[in-house]
Amino acid sequence: FCTPCLQECLKPKKPVCGVCRSTLSAGSRALDLEKQIETTETTCNGCNKKMYLSKMRSHAASCSKYQNYIMEGVKAVTKEPLQNTRSLPNRFTFPCPYCSEKNFDQEGLVEHCKALHSMDAKQVVCPICASMPWGDPNYRSANFMEHLQRRHRFSYDTFVDYDADEDDMMAQVLMRSLRDK
Repeated sequence: FCTPCLQECLKPKKPVCGVCRSTLSAGSRALDLEKQIETTETTCNGCNKKMYLSKMRSHAASCSKYQNYIMEGVKAVTKEPLQNTRSLPNRFTFPCPYCSEKNFDQEGLVEHCKALHSMDAKQVVCPICASMPWGDPNYRSANFMEHLQRRHRFSYDTFVDYDADEDDMMAQVLMRSLRDK
């Protein structure tokens, strides 16, 4: 993970794992994972130098061939920016689907719904999901409160590149996986 991604996972009142979203407990270290990182050997995709995973981050920061390798992948999956920004959905503020109060950020919407609508059983469309490229603006969640708890404990902006073309990205990953062994 890069530092901004880790910071986003640790930002909530209850920090979560960047992979599985389970709650993290303060002070506990993953010693088995640390040992595995110290003893697992890998190869730089840029210069083909062999090293332990624990050394890869510092190497990647200084290896120009690795930087070029990463940029090739980014360029291969990034779409041209849209000229008409009016057609872009707002992914920063959302209305409450129960009372239509506006301008909640994702965390604020979750807190608002927990505080004021936790007992409301009405089926509603999730405004966060509806704003996503894969979202269905007509899908009504049978249990919106549970949906919020499970799906929106983190911000999609941290993990999603909205300008990347998913099909191109999959093709690029498959091609690189064959090339990288």
